[in-house]
Amino acid sequence: MGQPIISSACVVLGRFQPVHRGHAQLLIDANNWRLENRPELELRIAVGSTNKPQNLKNPWDFGERKEMLEASLDDIGLVGEIVPVPDIDDPPNWVQHAEDFHGGPGVLVTTDGRTAELYTNSGWEVVLMDYHNRGELVGWRVRETMRMMSTISDEQALYEVLTKAIQGPVIEKMLQMDAIRRLAFMGEGGEPVG
Repeated sequence: MGQPIISSACVVLGRFQPVHRGHAQLLIDANNWRLENRPELELRIAVGSTNKPQNLKNPWDFGERKEMLEASLDDIGLVGEIVPVPDIDDPPNWVQHAEDFHGGPGVLVTTDGRTAELYTNSGWEVVLMDYHNRGELVGWRVRETMRMMSTISDEQALYEVLTKAIQGPVIEKMLQMDAIRRLAFMGEGGEPVG
């Protein structure tokens, strides 16, 4: 018995480590494009690298990222299906692999040129969007800011610093999951904290 057939969708693919305001804007832009151009397709958010071990580059598992995405979507008033996509570290075969999780050729909305090329070469319609505030809203920078704040117990101070990059409801969800504090103990270099 084969895998169930997953319907085509308007797919947004990312690692979402963590979900930040750049992702929220991409989801808004993708949904607006979908409503104007392909309203018959659902919005599907594919969370990549779900099989990677937890470390500073991948501190949150799929379940945690799904909860962050749900908080983000609720905050911006969108509905989308969230699916996991484990990595295979094999770019030429990535799209065929990912289709087993996010569905066959539909529309991919992305800000990444290499991902756009892979999907275009696999017969997908691709919409390449501009980055939103890429200088500040890049995953490693957001993670490092969070790591610097990870031993701060004053939630008001955390919100004050992190809301520049992360929606308030996402921060709230991360605090509920104790997903910020753990960064202090995932050291790779630097002085041990805590």
